[in-house]
Amino acid sequence: MKKYILFFALFSTIFTFQISRISAQTIAAGGWHSIAICINNKVRSWGNNNSGQLGNGSNINSIIPVQVDFLSSYITVAAGELHSFALKNDGTVWAWGKNDFGQLGNGSYIESDIPIQVTSLIGISSIKGGYKHSLALKNDGTIWAWGWNSNGQLGNGNNINSNTPILVNSLTGIIAIAAGGNHSLALKNDGTVWTWGRNNSGQLGIGDNIDSNIPVQVSSLTGITAIVGGWYHSVALKYDGTVWAWGDNTYGQLGNGTIISSNVPLQINTLSAITAIASAGGAHSLALKNDSTVWAWGRNNYGQLGNGTNTSSTFPVQVITLSGIIAIAAGEWHSMALIYDGVLKTWGRNSSGQLGHSSYVDSNVPVQVESMCQTSNGVDEITKQLDFSIFPNPIVEYFNVSTNFHGLWSLQLFDITGREVMNEQNINYQEMKFDVSALKQGIYLYQVKAKQGAQNGKIIIQ
Repeated sequence: MKKYILFFALFSTIFTFQISRISAQTIAAGGWHSIAICINNKVRSWGNNNSGQLGNGSNINSIIPVQVDFLSSYITVAAGELHSFALKNDGTVWAWGKNDFGQLGNGSYIESDIPIQVTSLIGISSIKGGYKHSLALKNDGTIWAWGWNSNGQLGNGNNINSNTPILVNSLTGIIAIAAGGNHSLALKNDGTVWTWGRNNSGQLGIGDNIDSNIPVQVSSLTGITAIVGGWYHSVALKYDGTVWAWGDNTYGQLGNGTIISSNVPLQINTLSAITAIASAGGAHSLALKNDSTVWAWGRNNYGQLGNGTNTSSTFPVQVITLSGIIAIAAGEWHSMALIYDGVLKTWGRNSSGQLGHSSYVDSNVPVQVESMCQTSNGVDEITKQLDFSIFPNPIVEYFNVSTNFHGLWSLQLFDITGREVMNEQNINYQEMKFDVSALKQGIYLYQVKAKQGAQNGKIIIQ
């Protein structure tokens, strides 16, 4: 297992449930801005704000994180080029920022510098943002899309824009989604990948370069567990820890040692034991290895590969000075990594302050985001903390919840993408054992709720 597991277990014990440090737990990178959720469920953002994509009621850029207005009880965030999203724990989606093609999904084309609810969406488990389109995965396995549709990236059989969510054609049993520049991806529960939208560089992976406004299956790709999309390329992670990429390769973003584009998936042979892949950036990609190191490849003109140079690479190179990483994200020209203790590191372009370290200076090595989350000696003002203990942590197959609380309570468990994987309601026991043997290894977020309040935290399943 990763070297950080034991320390994280200790951190979780300390954290149980008298918060002494509030740190980041979920991250996302947009074109020129960044977003994170703190452990107290507050959303923070920084960087470019010309269209209100920071969501703090202004259009002023920020070189340090600022709090998004009117948001609480959120479990994951996502970012498009100039717009942002948050998924609430009640399954509703809220969006803010640029809206010239209806990418906020509220029935208008007026941008908003504060969060507004996406029309008629409930029961959502995952959200993703492309250049000017948006995707949401419902807990029934269907996908809904809205925004720009010039290349069929909404997947509904036409090329007409929509400012409200519409159903993607013919897809069911979907467990993950991803959005590229003007193309979209979906992972089915049988391990196959489906794509639609722009295909000028072969980013749909179907053996040709013809756009499609309906989902088509990626050629010869099975056993996939994760997907991401870049501007003109796509990346997939297989169950065996190998990584596959296709599409544009001008800057080596396919990671196979060449600059030859491919309209079918190619394996990145120098990568193995990978546990996560990032939202592929403009022309670069990231991968997280099982030893908690981060590897990057592709374009590097602003230092977005984080290896101390500004030279592009056609094969993966290790991001320097990083260890204990649990999550990664890639924007158009910058990258992000979250350490197990909640510290957030960024690198790459910083023209709008998207690195969040109090300057506009680019960095080709990771730097720490400043003033990421507020410090607290008590509990979040939105939710009263409850006295629940979860053990053991890390978990192997089973875990226990113990409490002195008397009354009904519930437990929800979410994977790192925000997808709900467990929902136990109306529990009336002071100690309860839960079976998670069917879940994959990794980091999960939980929320325990009762009438008196809620309690949030993280667990690791080995």
